[in-house]
Amino acid sequence: MNLSNLFRIAWKALLRNKLRAFLTMLGIIIGVASVIAMTAIGEGSKKSISDQLSSMGSNMITIRPSSNVNVSGGARIGASGLQTLKPQDADAISKGAPDVSYVSPAVQTNGQSISGPNNWPTQLQGVNEDYFSIRDWGIASGNLFTKKDVTSSNKVCLLGQTVYTNLFPNGEDPVGSIIRFNKVPMKVIGILSPKGSNAFGQDQDDVIIAPFNTVQRRFLGITYVQTIYAASTNENTSQQATDQVSEILRKQHKLPVDGSNDDFSVRTQAELISTMSSTSQLLTVLLSAIAGISLIVGGIGIMNIMYVSVTERTKEIGLRMSIGARGKDILYQFLIEAVMISITGGIIGVALGILSSELVTFFLSWPTFITESSIIISFIVCAVTGVFFGYYPALKASKLDPIEALRYE
Repeated sequence: MNLSNLFRIAWKALLRNKLRAFLTMLGIIIGVASVIAMTAIGEGSKKSISDQLSSMGSNMITIRPSSNVNVSGGARIGASGLQTLKPQDADAISKGAPDVSYVSPAVQTNGQSISGPNNWPTQLQGVNEDYFSIRDWGIASGNLFTKKDVTSSNKVCLLGQTVYTNLFPNGEDPVGSIIRFNKVPMKVIGILSPKGSNAFGQDQDDVIIAPFNTVQRRFLGITYVQTIYAASTNENTSQQATDQVSEILRKQHKLPVDGSNDDFSVRTQAELISTMSSTSQLLTVLLSAIAGISLIVGGIGIMNIMYVSVTERTKEIGLRMSIGARGKDILYQFLIEAVMISITGGIIGVALGILSSELVTFFLSWPTFITESSIIISFIVCAVTGVFFGYYPALKASKLDPIEALRYE
């Protein structure tokens, strides 16, 4: 009873009871397919979040006012009510932070954009010429505005793809035409390349971008800055750039160096990616754990059917032992049979899991990403399940008394 014969005997035993073997595998098949599909959905979600946040600018640093400011009576002011950031802060960061390559102050307002008979509610964002490098945002046609447009408060603008398609539904070239935003005329000098939705589901193309000074003075009438965007020289220097920005702003605002009472907050894309990915990873683990219950149920099914098989083949076991088979040969025979049931179910389960992932993407448009590690782990789990749940019935078979086994009816 060498190893090849044991595999042959196990395979023939499965073929003799095809339906029973398939039903035994069903728990393993469902468990593996569920784990593969859940993992693929989780990994696809992580990859999608990472890609979407990277599309906003992989090196981007966002500086906003913070509500961590005490006023008289110990009360705190909400961030929306703070006016702690100034255009001078952006200039100081640009000059004083060696690991920051681009800086742009930003303000925004919502309103109605109009072109001829067409109108569209959207957001007007005021930035400087560095913003497009920070966001890695190009143009589909026309030109970007220049530093001169910013300093001169020129009423020029760039249209996002969503705004363009709604204001110019016939596909005409808007470059050089005049649109109105909240009744103020602006000249269109370009159309931005499409960006799509971000990780929060917001349409990034539903925007009009104009020079910072134009929006700040002509539309909002304010002197402060709502947000400052910056970009580190590369992804590896994001933390150094963040530290430099914080240090500069504390000096600008004359705050304690320990950061205990900062009136601003600094966030990087890496932090957002890490936070959202960890949430997605936790959800994937929970879903996979639930799906893994099917593997336990499948393992119990294997143990049950192996007990039945040992009982049915008691006479065969006695015959083999009487002509020289050792206890370990019988143990290996039934153990291999249990492992083959488990692994065969695993192969079918992997195929079904991959198919399920493709169907989820096709019908529900959910991103999925199947990793090699999930397939390898599934096979390892199947083998371990077969050994774990098949060992005791196999051990019972190996300890049968040959004479009693031959007498069994």
